[in-house]
Amino acid sequence: MPDAHLYGKLLENLQRFISQMKKNKALRMKFWFLLVLLCAITFPGCIFSERCDDWGVDTMKLIQVYEGEPARIRCPLFQDFLKHNYSTAHSAGLTLMWYWTGQGKDLEEPINIRLPDNRINKDKDTLWFRPALLNDTGNYTCMLRNTTFCSRVAFPLEVLRKDPSSCVSQAEKPLLVELPLEHREILTCPDTDGYFPANVTPTVNWYLACQLVDGFTERFPKGLNLTFLSVRQRYEGNYTCIVTYEENGKLYNLTRTSAVKVIGSPSLSKPPSITTPSDQITYEFAPGEDMSIPCEVFFSFVKDSHTDIWWIVDGKNIEENTEPRINVTTRTIPDIAGAKTMVKLLHIKSIIPEDLKRNYTCTASNSLGTVSRQAIVKEKVGTPRYITELACGLGATLFLVVCLIIVYHVYWLEMVLFYRAHFGTDETIGDGKEYDVYVSYARNAEEEEFVLVTLRGVLENEFGYKLCIFDRDSLPGGNTMEAIFEFIQRSRRMIVVLSPDYLTDKSISMLEFKLGIVCQNAMCTSLIIVEYKPLHGSHTTISKLKGTTPFVRWEGESSRRSSTRFWKALRLALPLRSLTTRSSWNESCSSQSDISLDQIQKKKRRLKGGTITQPTKANAKDKNTSSGAIKMKNGPKHARACQCCVTYCDSENRLRSKCRAGAKPNWETHLCKPVPFGNRTHWVQNGTPQQAPAPPPVTAFTLQQYTDLSNNNSDFYVL
Repeated sequence: MPDAHLYGKLLENLQRFISQMKKNKALRMKFWFLLVLLCAITFPGCIFSERCDDWGVDTMKLIQVYEGEPARIRCPLFQDFLKHNYSTAHSAGLTLMWYWTGQGKDLEEPINIRLPDNRINKDKDTLWFRPALLNDTGNYTCMLRNTTFCSRVAFPLEVLRKDPSSCVSQAEKPLLVELPLEHREILTCPDTDGYFPANVTPTVNWYLACQLVDGFTERFPKGLNLTFLSVRQRYEGNYTCIVTYEENGKLYNLTRTSAVKVIGSPSLSKPPSITTPSDQITYEFAPGEDMSIPCEVFFSFVKDSHTDIWWIVDGKNIEENTEPRINVTTRTIPDIAGAKTMVKLLHIKSIIPEDLKRNYTCTASNSLGTVSRQAIVKEKVGTPRYITELACGLGATLFLVVCLIIVYHVYWLEMVLFYRAHFGTDETIGDGKEYDVYVSYARNAEEEEFVLVTLRGVLENEFGYKLCIFDRDSLPGGNTMEAIFEFIQRSRRMIVVLSPDYLTDKSISMLEFKLGIVCQNAMCTSLIIVEYKPLHGSHTTISKLKGTTPFVRWEGESSRRSSTRFWKALRLALPLRSLTTRSSWNESCSSQSDISLDQIQKKKRRLKGGTITQPTKANAKDKNTSSGAIKMKNGPKHARACQCCVTYCDSENRLRSKCRAGAKPNWETHLCKPVPFGNRTHWVQNGTPQQAPAPPPVTAFTLQQYTDLSNNNSDFYVL
């Protein structure tokens, strides 16, 4: 056994050493001296009775100063750890000593206060730096001791360098200052006492976020004080004061920053206010669902007050429940002036019927009081089946109605035309009218092309309407006014191609328009206005017609196709014709369509005595006719039509005649016309049974006077 052998050898050597000590006195004295020295080094308390209290490093006492500025640190033993001050301790024979541990070092060394430049010096319990440098950063220890007592504490000092283009460093922790809302307050530049004598007035500049305070609203700097006339929420921020003073011929700066926070006025402090749950809210859940109930509480600002909120279920705090299906979360919503709203959400997964019978109470408290409110929880009642079916039916009906409204709004013209085509009444049966439409337009090349090519091509060739175009369907000779009037009466509608040229005074188009108004007032022929070109200015007659007459706008090339809305709107205003009557669509295409205007001009020249080099068949036929009577060829044969009374004036604008004096005031009046008899001209009504005397041969002058309205200055009046 090697351990037993070693122990025996050690015991043998110890006995030999003791026997030698007994024989040698000097050896004994050396042994006892070494033993006492070893005890003093290893256990100092066994020799001295000194007691030392080491409080360690107090990081809460962090001191931050700026490089190149004066700084001071005070021993915190006399502030927080000891009951007596420096003067009392010094009188009791205690000595204050300073030690320093550099940043990143472990060795503590005493502070040399006898430097040649006197940059660091001690004044009672304060250690001064004039100025502080970056390498002064570290932990500083102040020790108060005598031969029997020792007490020490360490605290950190941090020397900062200002950020470029800034008055402060982002690493600085500013002093928090709370100012009550809408109060008059004074902000004082902190920690400046004792740096300069009382008889020295330093220069002080105030900055807000490093912006010089100059002319700020309701804030006025004056020396070390910044006065707030009325504290507003928007005045929060970091306020920096830079104090400049002179000492021993040197200029020093002190930079101090305060973080201003606006808090609620003490007069507005009150106990918590629970917003939800409330008596007006009922929470309904079905078994198996997840239950979530929020508790929302408003806390006004109360200085140095705690705020707490919790759920109580059947008298027990729910947060003490360890059941995994129950969860509680909390969130805080900051408000102005230090107020806040806290929301605590109670969430229970897959609730059972017993959970719906429990008592859920939200409780909140602060230093001013405690409030509670119960949440009303009920079991959800299922919706009856008939209500669901009714809701689905109403929803489908509403959707269908909306769709129909949209379809009607977009396709209403097509729908009306479809209904008229299949269920409408044919207006052409039994009305005695020969034409569907009489077309009135200004006599210029552009509008003639529009009427003869576009309007006629679509209405006659594609839609089967029978059009009456005066310049195409009239025969030469006769009275133009009477022919136009008779054509209009024998047409079911009259289309007015409206343009600025149409309303020219003393034009055929103006004559047609006025005669059309006469027939419309007599309920004989209805007008349809096609706005071919916009008018210049306003016209009273056109404005009055807009309330009673259909207006259709021609949009140019976009309206040229027959499927556009222009033609649909025009068809809607035109008379309805049954499908069986469309076998005679092209009956209105007269053989005189292309030569009607030439015949009129030839007739005029013949009446004036001019020679005709190439006689036509019509002229040959006229030679065989008796010279005692002239056959009227300008108008079509008689048919049933409405009858109106028109008064003519001759070239001297004198009223010639009216209808028969005995005519009754009804619509059975007729167009009056002149009948020559001897040296006098008689005015009689068309259709009267009275036979006028046989007229003498009509002279060329008489035919010329009544043939073309554009060759005289006569006007007409509608009675």
